[in-house]
Amino acid sequence: MEMNANYTSFVAVGDSFTEGMSDLLPDGSYRGWADLLAARLAARSPGFRYANLAVRGKLIGQIVDEQIDTAAAMQADVVTLVGGLNDTLRPKCDMPRVCGLLEEAVERLAPSCGQLVLMRSPGRSGPVLERFRPRMEELFAHVDKLAARHGARVVDLYRSSALSDRRMWDVDRLHLTAEGHRRVAEAVWQTLGHEAEEDWQAPLTPAVPARWAERRGADLRFARQYLGPWIGRRLTGRSSGDGRPPKRAELLPYEPPLGLDEARS
Repeated sequence: MEMNANYTSFVAVGDSFTEGMSDLLPDGSYRGWADLLAARLAARSPGFRYANLAVRGKLIGQIVDEQIDTAAAMQADVVTLVGGLNDTLRPKCDMPRVCGLLEEAVERLAPSCGQLVLMRSPGRSGPVLERFRPRMEELFAHVDKLAARHGARVVDLYRSSALSDRRMWDVDRLHLTAEGHRRVAEAVWQTLGHEAEEDWQAPLTPAVPARWAERRGADLRFARQYLGPWIGRRLTGRSSGDGRPPKRAELLPYEPPLGLDEARS
């Protein structure tokens, strides 16, 4: 799908997935697929500008209230919008409301940018997430409908067996590793019409099966360090992003952070 597009600005909207957790840089900040994509786009366009409004933990209503108008006003060549998945993981979720808010976001963003990009987020197997799968798939079906209606492009990460591999996920089992983020950047790169530089869906080498004791130990550590606190926040209405500013609030000329060495032309 090579279209020789020359994008000069990019705005990313969303939650922790777009903020870049858990792709950790040496200074303790997060990189992620959006930063990687910005680096590659900037290598093709001098003066390229980039903003990342994403904040971890945000629900779709918060994204609409806090990010959409700002992103629309920037009138970027490319805007990515990924949101709603955090809502589907709440104990109670009003799916018609979630889909309605996502539709509102798309309707406000699509006319304001050169190209809107939506995503079907990557999924993985597991007893915790399996109960929420019907909600997730309802959300992604709505993403497809909105994209068709508003001329947006969809990056289908959900169907990727490579991204569902447990080795693509951090120990919290909710966020992609650096390798996962790198593959997402490649997927969006191709969706924007650039020539493929690699097969982002290439399977990993076969894994050596972990012993039962190792699996149980990992499960216990996950439950204690991540699952318990995550459930606590869901039940009390708190968020890991409470009080956090956007990752990159202004549409400014791109400068790679320390440790970002994967820009490719």
